[in-house]
Amino acid sequence: MELEPFMLRALLAAVLLGPLCGFIGVFVTARRMSFFSDTIAHAALAGVALGFLLGLSDPTVPMVLFSLLVAGLILWLKERTHLLNDTIMALLLSGSVALGMVILSRLKGFRGELDRYLFGDILSVGWGDVVLAAAVLVLVGSALLLRLNALSLMTAHPDLAHVAGVPVRAMNYAFVALLTLTVALSIRLLGIILVTSLVVIPPATARNLAGSLRQQILLSLLFGLAGAGGGVALSYPMDLPSGPCITLTLAVLFVASLAGIRARRSQAPSP
Repeated sequence: MELEPFMLRALLAAVLLGPLCGFIGVFVTARRMSFFSDTIAHAALAGVALGFLLGLSDPTVPMVLFSLLVAGLILWLKERTHLLNDTIMALLLSGSVALGMVILSRLKGFRGELDRYLFGDILSVGWGDVVLAAAVLVLVGSALLLRLNALSLMTAHPDLAHVAGVPVRAMNYAFVALLTLTVALSIRLLGIILVTSLVVIPPATARNLAGSLRQQILLSLLFGLAGAGGGVALSYPMDLPSGPCITLTLAVLFVASLAGIRARRSQAPSP
């Protein structure tokens, strides 16, 4: 059966960004940055609002730039104040959402576009979005692979990484920038509200089954691909919104993986 052009574009975008989110999500969950990615996603609302305020038909650029600004502020405040991480992120999340809502309240005629960014609308992506997704996959994926060993060491043992000569501070900023770029550009798949699920659920599912970091990365890539592609493929014939279908598909995979915990425990040698 021949795919409709919009379905082909949606599936391509899903299979490009789904595995990428799963890949970077391994380090997000290991470094306990899930709330960080959620903060970045919600901060994107202000960027979307600013784009509409400037009269742009596609607010992707201001959305990414504002998300990067918020990410940089999180790290800056962490270094310059005694505030806890969750306090900083809650402050910037609520402030960004409030700013976005105030700007949007002054604008007219953008309700449909706002819903698209809040809840996702992958079926409306164009070929330009697909090309952008491919470019992000190559850029972020290559950067992660090139520094995989250093990133793994920094994630597991930050002090040891510093002693070993890894530029920990610079890599922290670079990783945050890559994460922000990935999250911001994945909003078209799931929307601001659900995009964190694509970053968090695949590595969490993989962790239930993997016995090593290498296995977790490979399984997380696979689950990101299966969840994103499968969710889009299921949503069209069932006439359901694609974003929630992707998240629910990922949730089903996670529940199924829970059996892997029992299997691993049963295979572990008795003390």
